[in-house]
Amino acid sequence: MKHLIAQITKFGIVGVLAAIIDFGILLALVRYAHMNNVVAGTISFLVALAFNYVLSMKMVFTHRDDMAKWMEVSIFAVSAFVGLLMNDVIIWLATSGLPAGAVHTMHEKYALYTSIGKIIATIVVAIWNFIIRKVFLDAPSSTKSAGRQQRSISHRIGMWSLNHDPFSPHE
Repeated sequence: MKHLIAQITKFGIVGVLAAIIDFGILLALVRYAHMNNVVAGTISFLVALAFNYVLSMKMVFTHRDDMAKWMEVSIFAVSAFVGLLMNDVIIWLATSGLPAGAVHTMHEKYALYTSIGKIIATIVVAIWNFIIRKVFLDAPSSTKSAGRQQRSISHRIGMWSLNHDPFSPHE
């Protein structure tokens, strides 16, 4: 339990730093470049995602020895894509009631609604990310029984990935 609390704390710190980057880029693009909030949200999300991936895999989660790196990156990419979709839909919903062209005609209101949407999206996507990364990417704790570890879906996916490298030449 101590390990999980420490891990959630580290995940929170990395997440807050990534959220600051994400939010800062989003607001700069919406407020100063008058960019559409979904386009700006996608750009800011992807920049923050790269930062988050590097720090999360170095400081928060432990690489699974029973999973190939290509599979780790693939799982991260798929979960990030789902997170990006959630992010963009929530940001879009936040301003969907405003008239067309609100980014220019009602700029302050548009930026405010975008910010509220981004706060909600950040919370939803952070929960999604932690669960997916914990289940699929984090190495199992030494307290889990070997039988339970071997029956887990993440172990089976990992073992499959070690035996099926799509980047090696086929004979």
